[in-house]
Amino acid sequence: MNKSDKRHRKHQYNFWQEWHDSHERWGDEHPHEVPAAPSHRRPAPPMANAWRQFFHDFTGAWPEQHWAFGGRRFRPWHQGMDNFNPFVASLLSKGGGLLPLLVLVLLAQQPRYGNELMELITERTGGQWLANPGAIYPLMNMLEERELVEGKWADPRKRTKRIYHLTPSGEQEMGRLKSIVRPKLAEAAEVLQQLTRDLNGKEEQPQPPDSDDVIYL
Repeated sequence: MNKSDKRHRKHQYNFWQEWHDSHERWGDEHPHEVPAAPSHRRPAPPMANAWRQFFHDFTGAWPEQHWAFGGRRFRPWHQGMDNFNPFVASLLSKGGGLLPLLVLVLLAQQPRYGNELMELITERTGGQWLANPGAIYPLMNMLEERELVEGKWADPRKRTKRIYHLTPSGEQEMGRLKSIVRPKLAEAAEVLQQLTRDLNGKEEQPQPPDSDDVIYL
């Protein structure tokens, strides 16, 4: 009986735990390919290939050819980025209402550069949102046109770094957006919790979120 038959007989799958174990074994065998510290950047080609091979061994298809995960929403998986979360990325997708609000909230804390905004959002999501200049900089241009933020060149002669400030109009708009988004984000969290319980096959009573799990906007 081969490994695949045994897995099917068990009917117990734990993809991410098996990948974690495989990742650790691979790291032990290829110590020079493992980064010294966790990184949210694209993995080195050998690590990406290891992820793609594991996905193929587990599902029987390459990520980009899988019937459920072959779409562009899952493209980072196709490229071997195992830390990418397509469901978090969908919340912050270009054109969505959450990304502009999050940018305004971060600018309300202090003025920031575009690269700094991308790095902060990547950190906030544990690397599960990919820093995408194609999403951030058009958004910043739009916010400037609406006079919600003001951008100034750090060096007007070089014009290489632009720092963004929240305007009074932007602060008012942030408050309006918060009042719209926060209740719906809380509803979405409840729906995801229910779906998770359904997928786990357990009838669990809803539990109040821990204080560390609350998202403040």
